[in-house]
Amino acid sequence: MSVQLQEKCPKMLKKGYIQVYTGNGKGKTTAAIGLAIRAAGAGLNVFFAQFIKGMRYSEIEALHRFHDHITVRQYGRGCFIDRNPKQLDIDAAHHGLEEVEDMIKQHVYNVVILDEANVAVQCNLISVDELLRLITMKPDAMELVITGRYASSEVLAVADLVTEMKEVKHYYQNGIQARTGIEK
Repeated sequence: MSVQLQEKCPKMLKKGYIQVYTGNGKGKTTAAIGLAIRAAGAGLNVFFAQFIKGMRYSEIEALHRFHDHITVRQYGRGCFIDRNPKQLDIDAAHHGLEEVEDMIKQHVYNVVILDEANVAVQCNLISVDELLRLITMKPDAMELVITGRYASSEVLAVADLVTEMKEVKHYYQNGIQARTGIEK
């Protein structure tokens, strides 16, 4: 984050919490992006770390429009979903962990979002212990949001807020592919 960004946004939260958005339904990343935009609108700084995904999505393009308050980093090589990851995928995720750790230590950001971090754990890109270590590093005045299916019981136990997105019906089951501007 630039010094210019730090100077523009000296606001601090009085108390930050740990939020988890999980479940098999659509909307986890979208909810986190909504929170990021709301925080930016209030003058807060947001670090949006997206694990697994490395492709350009419309949602990421939208976040770049808020560059004065939202910093986006992707730590994936594409849309990786495989429980036998390649070393390059593991390295990308660990690079992300290191950067997020630095951002938490610097406490320049009011909100840190770890998008798809739960899936990164499930796919053996990072360990649940590594994710829990980041959680314990969180300053008291920082909001931490963790998204993705398969949230571990350990992460759920330390969370202050857990929202489970439940799929009831999805047109994907009828052969409808992800559409630009709606799902991607």
